[in-house]
Amino acid sequence: MDTQLDAELRANILVEALPYIQEYYGQTVVVKYGGNAMINEELKDAVIHDLVLLNLVGVKVVIVHGGGPEINEMLGKIGKESKFVNGLRYTDRETMDIVQMVLCGKVNKDLVTLIEKAGGRGIGLGGMDGGLFQAKRLTDRSGTDYGYVGDIMDVDPAPVIDVLQQGYIPVVSTVAQGIDDETNYNINADTAASKLAVALGAKKLILLTDVRGLMQDINDPDSVIHRLKVSEVPKLVRDGIIKGGMIPKVDCCVEAVRKGVERATILDGRVKHSILIELLSKVGAGTMFQ
Repeated sequence: MDTQLDAELRANILVEALPYIQEYYGQTVVVKYGGNAMINEELKDAVIHDLVLLNLVGVKVVIVHGGGPEINEMLGKIGKESKFVNGLRYTDRETMDIVQMVLCGKVNKDLVTLIEKAGGRGIGLGGMDGGLFQAKRLTDRSGTDYGYVGDIMDVDPAPVIDVLQQGYIPVVSTVAQGIDDETNYNINADTAASKLAVALGAKKLILLTDVRGLMQDINDPDSVIHRLKVSEVPKLVRDGIIKGGMIPKVDCCVEAVRKGVERATILDGRVKHSILIELLSKVGAGTMFQ
């Protein structure tokens, strides 16, 4: 049972959050949902409640999700091995069918159900719905074949805007409509979230990850760089501080900010309620690019 002191503490916390709520009221926040926060039930519950709370206080929340573990599980059930090329899932025709079924079906609708159970209202959208994501087959300078992995050429945010205007939380799966072939494509979720944030004119992009943020020293968890100007990124790449799997995530944040998103954050999804900490306090829980 709460004491008077507990009640006063809770009230003070809410009052301290007021200026941040005012700042984000009516603004769009795009959250790429993935990593441990999508697997661990306790973290999953915290993320969904964070997003529902933000929606109820007037923030336009958009969720963009992948679903790697679920795809791996389904491929395992049919005896098909997961194959990755340069960090991207090699997607042959059979794998593409599984990706579309899992992302647009099970994962997407499970998230909508969790939102509803938390007292929110969610609507699932596939990236091909209304031509939301339009893509061509991904190619790189080396001519590497990724199969049915797409490179987003255009984003039509109209379906998401329509859902937001009705007060719902759009839950977007990262499958794109092919414009160079009669097929759909598998899309990297970080990239899809970044491009959608730009198309929506979002105030904030959040990429949930399984690390504390960008660290000055990978072996020192207390060396997180909390704020970073996009102009500082090239030097950090040259110095080897930004490397490996962090490079594409940082690239997504930099592209979003350069194209009009006010702030982009690589956020530690392993911290309970990290989204609320990031948005409604001065503490933060990751690395913010501006």
